[in-house]
Amino acid sequence: MDPGPVLCYPAGSTVLLAGLPGAGKSTLLDRLYGMRGDETAPVPAGDVRVIDSRQSRNWWARFLRPLPVRLRTPIVHATHVWRIGRAILAGHGVVAHTRGTWPHILRFFALLARWRGNRLHLILLDVDPGTARAGQIARGRVVTTATFARHCRRWYPLVDRARGGETLPPAAGVTILDRDAADGLKTIHFS
Repeated sequence: MDPGPVLCYPAGSTVLLAGLPGAGKSTLLDRLYGMRGDETAPVPAGDVRVIDSRQSRNWWARFLRPLPVRLRTPIVHATHVWRIGRAILAGHGVVAHTRGTWPHILRFFALLARWRGNRLHLILLDVDPGTARAGQIARGRVVTTATFARHCRRWYPLVDRARGGETLPPAAGVTILDRDAADGLKTIHFS
């Protein structure tokens, strides 16, 4: 699927960028929104809030550094989910990095968006597992083999359904980007 250099969504939409760990979600957001990776809060882009999980991880780093990763991760993830939910409830358009393989989280965000009179849309960044693993190594944050395998088991049926033309409730729309399409994307536009 070639979405072209621009993706357009209605104002106030919640757009979740999902993919395997290391697929390039943060890299894409950095490029599109001029982020550096050291931000500790959502980045405003007009009336849109750009929310990457690194922002929560960076904010908590000074407090949680002594804890093992398995204890830090749920705190960081809860903060990330809370920040997305808060932006949706405030009526902002949202572009956020998410774990697309957790359907209960998608349903939660879709419910909040509908409550505000808006819709949830998914962008699936589909890269092969080898590329995703290389991305993890490059960023210096490699998930365990078991965790990565669990993500893969959930991810590929999701992408296959979307490629087959199935809707993926609760999303109003789904766009699949391979690495080339993601590299060619110029902007995510809200109108």
